[in-house]
Amino acid sequence: MNKTDLKWSITDSKLLLHTPIFDVNEQHEVAATGIEGDYVAMDAPDWAMVIAEYRGSFVLVRQWRHSAECLSLEFPGGMVDDGEDAATASRRELMEETGFEAGRLTHLGTVSPNPALFKNRFHVYLAEDLKQTGTQSLDHDELLTYELMPTDEVIRHYGKGEFAHALMGTALMFYLRHRQKN
Repeated sequence: MNKTDLKWSITDSKLLLHTPIFDVNEQHEVAATGIEGDYVAMDAPDWAMVIAEYRGSFVLVRQWRHSAECLSLEFPGGMVDDGEDAATASRRELMEETGFEAGRLTHLGTVSPNPALFKNRFHVYLAEDLKQTGTQSLDHDELLTYELMPTDEVIRHYGKGEFAHALMGTALMFYLRHRQKN
């Protein structure tokens, strides 16, 4: 089977659920081979995560994750606002959540967070030459703290305890690849 035979086309789409963060759609799709089916797809804004380095440490945020019902220690990040590019969102999220301003921002990579379910993209940036303003600007329902942790300690602890955010692992992979090249 060639690549063309593997492709599907959406012939109809129906909104099943609208939330403030994403929409759930049922899509009727037809394969090039004639197979038909209904599939669920979540349409969400792109997400951005920023790896901020400050004096040999990563700037991390600790926050409650409602679905997992636990505290999570992770890189700052969030949704890319409508009309905003991912780099701008990364700078904004870093400033809002930690009060750090990025002097230099480098795009490390973009992936699909879960292409079986989500239509959005996940963007990872490296923030360097940070300036600490000391002022967070959190959303009304955001409760989080930020802290500095040595980079090697974060890498060593990833996948254990509060370091369970899978997209943080993707960000770390991009970071390690970047450091290896440079």
